[in-house]
Amino acid sequence: MKPASQRNIRHLSLEEIIEYLESIGEKKFRAAQIWDWIWQLNAQSFADMSNLSKELREKLGQSFTLPVLVVDATQYSADGTIKSRFRTFDGHFVEGVMIPTAERLTACVSSQIGCSLSCKFCATGYIEKQRNLQFDEIYDEVMLINRQCEKIYEKKITNIVFMGMGEPLMNYRQVLKAIERITAPDGLAMSPRRITVSTAGVTKLIRQLGDDGVKFNLALSLHAATDKKRNEIMAINESNNLKSLVEALNYFYKMTGNKVTLEYILFDKFNDSLKDADDLIKIYRQVPADLVNIIEYNPIEFARYKKPDEQTVEAFMTYLEKYRVNSRLRKSRGKDIDAACGQLANKEIPAY
Repeated sequence: MKPASQRNIRHLSLEEIIEYLESIGEKKFRAAQIWDWIWQLNAQSFADMSNLSKELREKLGQSFTLPVLVVDATQYSADGTIKSRFRTFDGHFVEGVMIPTAERLTACVSSQIGCSLSCKFCATGYIEKQRNLQFDEIYDEVMLINRQCEKIYEKKITNIVFMGMGEPLMNYRQVLKAIERITAPDGLAMSPRRITVSTAGVTKLIRQLGDDGVKFNLALSLHAATDKKRNEIMAINESNNLKSLVEALNYFYKMTGNKVTLEYILFDKFNDSLKDADDLIKIYRQVPADLVNIIEYNPIEFARYKKPDEQTVEAFMTYLEKYRVNSRLRKSRGKDIDAACGQLANKEIPAY
């Protein structure tokens, strides 16, 4: 165990904080006050904990650290989307987005600084992975986005999606611990049914989610419905092919009872033909999917991929509807700002 002087106080349990307070002669009820400050009142430092004595605040500062995310840059889209670049305690950048629609206010959060999967169409895939985010850093993303939401829309966020930078399942324990804190009554008290974790497809960890009996929703970033095409754009498919993914998703459903969402970005003249739609329907029929999200692509400067024209998109959607696939078109948001995941975090020039 690390000495207390090196420990992040948010990595302690409530019981460990009580033990620490008793060891320095403080009343145990102070632990609940500290707990509120670090998980609900979003204290930026021990000095912020105004209902504690100055002496106790100084002792906490000598014994523990309290690293927090801070907003480094924010972009506001004409469609209401708010994109933020957060700075970590060790100087890295990570992104979070608040996406408003008529039905919901969604926080899109990141799980890693950069990404190791290198998907060809994704801006984050061109940012070398630096490290995983800790569970408290992920929690901070949600807290900060919620604060923006309350300030601008006078409402709390209604949903959370792990669809930002990084592959959530490659940071398995920290993501699950973050969700545990987000859903806890003494955290943000959000229902796990309002949280979706999106994966590029890590077979063994999809199965692990089933074994762990998770309550949140799962989405698979499919984007191509044959191994040949998926291998071309998503290297992870070479070790996690479609057959193994179909089996893993069915196992996940068997263990949790939660159906999954399939996500499919349309790329011009790559996966947008009616033959591609047929291949997608075949996958859809094999897995416990309740929805296929057809996603409008946000082009990035590093990749050659483009979005198809409206007629092609309409023909694709009509074909899915004809064969009774429950699908919807998810329009790109924040087109007038750095819309694609990783674009703002990777900017050298500070955003406005």
